[in-house]
Amino acid sequence: MSATLHPSRPETARGERTVLNLFFEEKDNRWFRGDRHLRTWARRLLLGKPWINGQQRVFLNLCAGLDRLGIRYRVNDYGYIRKHPDELACIIGRPFVLDWIDWKNPILLGVASYNHPIDDPDLLTRYPIKHIVVPCQWYADMCRPGWPNIDAWPVGIDTDAWTPPVAERKSVDVLLYDKILWDRDRLEPDLIEPIRARLRAEGRTFEEIRYGSYNEQDYRAALARCRTMIFLSQNESQGIACLQALASGLPVFAWDRGGPWRDPNYFPHRVRFDGVSSVPYWDDRCGMKFVDAEGFRSRWSEFWSQTGAGQFQPRQYVLDNLTLEKGALHYYEIAQAVMQRLSAR
Repeated sequence: MSATLHPSRPETARGERTVLNLFFEEKDNRWFRGDRHLRTWARRLLLGKPWINGQQRVFLNLCAGLDRLGIRYRVNDYGYIRKHPDELACIIGRPFVLDWIDWKNPILLGVASYNHPIDDPDLLTRYPIKHIVVPCQWYADMCRPGWPNIDAWPVGIDTDAWTPPVAERKSVDVLLYDKILWDRDRLEPDLIEPIRARLRAEGRTFEEIRYGSYNEQDYRAALARCRTMIFLSQNESQGIACLQALASGLPVFAWDRGGPWRDPNYFPHRVRFDGVSSVPYWDDRCGMKFVDAEGFRSRWSEFWSQTGAGQFQPRQYVLDNLTLEKGALHYYEIAQAVMQRLSAR
């Protein structure tokens, strides 16, 4: 991604504002300097346009929100940042960007960085990192012992791109969103199959979509066809796909069992933390939650009934809390607070 300065829009700019220095790289160099560009070009030539992953979506939505607010920013301008060591470097991700230059600038790091402080215990002593952002509060609570200066920051959702279609076009009752990554051999028969069986027994039409096997166009089309979504995920740091469904007007029946962070790369031998959520951004307008297969059986009828009665207002929740503008302004305010704190010393 080349260095770019994105100008403010005079009609939306609110006075003189700091220009943010944003850094995000999707790929590291593998064999020689700059080879990531050649690899990206070759992959696109062979496989077509790549789908946008979650970390790219965070960066793109942040930029889109800043554009709407008229807040200026530079993208990957390493030459500029070297010449201005007092300015804040906002490294969205990924961690290898920390090694690309000898950073003298104070750094705001995240959200597409490390999974946990244990991944790099000496991180804060090797780099001038002054603040870290992670996507939600439970994640911040988990990481705070290793990263004391931390904030929860959710990126905004593009509510113009993710919007309810005409209701009459809905032809499918349920979209079953499957993001079960760990312990699948047990959860397939114990959780997923009983859900399928209940839907079939009631004559509900449903589609399934599995995390990592679709692109945004596929997902948008599925949301347009479906009336509701059952969301199956062991935990989420933000849950962008779920929020996109909410913005599209789908009430969600979410599996939210809580408990420990069960990522097998960390649990239970490296990290023990209780208090995760599959839907960290949520209120009663979004739908309903269940904790296990029995909870699904006992609450499904109520969820379906309330959906039919129009009791949920999922899109309004996103509009009130998680638009592109709200997310971008929150990030800007965090960056400003970091610089004010440093200048006060």
